[in-house]
Amino acid sequence: MSPRRPTPDAAVVTGKVTQLSPLVRRITCPNPSVFTGPGTNTYLIGGPASSHVVVLDPGPDDAGHIKAVAKAGPASAIKTIVVTHTHPDHAPGVAPLKDVTGAEVIGYDSRDALTTDVDARDGYVVEHGDFTLRAVHTPGHASNHLCWFLEDENLLFSGDHVMAGSTVVISPPDGDMQRYLDSLERVLAMNVAAIAPAHGPLLRNPDAVLSGYIAHRIERERLVATALHSRGTAVIKDLVTDVYTDVPEDRYPIAQFSLWAHLLKLRSDGLAKTRKPDDITATWSATRQLRRRQK
Repeated sequence: MSPRRPTPDAAVVTGKVTQLSPLVRRITCPNPSVFTGPGTNTYLIGGPASSHVVVLDPGPDDAGHIKAVAKAGPASAIKTIVVTHTHPDHAPGVAPLKDVTGAEVIGYDSRDALTTDVDARDGYVVEHGDFTLRAVHTPGHASNHLCWFLEDENLLFSGDHVMAGSTVVISPPDGDMQRYLDSLERVLAMNVAAIAPAHGPLLRNPDAVLSGYIAHRIERERLVATALHSRGTAVIKDLVTDVYTDVPEDRYPIAQFSLWAHLLKLRSDGLAKTRKPDDITATWSATRQLRRRQK
């Protein structure tokens, strides 16, 4: 049997239960921000009449949102809660939803106030009669980040690995640019039919989105290297103004973290150096290898 494909996505509306496919419904939490876009998407996996529903990323501890998710489940059918990672817009809702449903909690590990019942590593499978959901470890945005692949529909729940409408912040020390690029390449090789991100609507052109993400990061790294070579020695807050000319200035405090991640990757490649790699305020300089490469 060929995989069932998601239907075209409607606009993201907070609080509304949107049927995306025979197996997938979405409820978006009303927590819009510069980081979350329209809000955090919570997904319910399993048909509306299923006796076993999986909830993916309950979101923040928002009482109204948790109530809406439990009602849509319904609560008696929600047997499993899975998370992509433990950032505050994804996992704090696990505890109150578990209190209502008694569901088993599955994530990469217990941390950041999340307590898992099962620690899922790459390839871990949640399987029921209606569907098979497989964990794909995708570190980079967070070291404990898991995408979840719905094999029956060739659909990838990407968490914050890939978003709709924006790129992803990579924030050291837990965030790692090289691992992020490697994870993007891995997901691209999966040839998924669609991506259901944690923020924004379904992405129906996943190969183009993923290739665009990779190209964007490579180009951003080139700009970082060029700016560092031009200045010779610089701190991150100065490099941001050189590199992120396409970003409003009020976003510079956020952009500094991804720039730091790029510098750390350049350092591991032997192209940049600093005495304090774990300090975002440290002074960086170009190495001889970078100066030769820029000629």
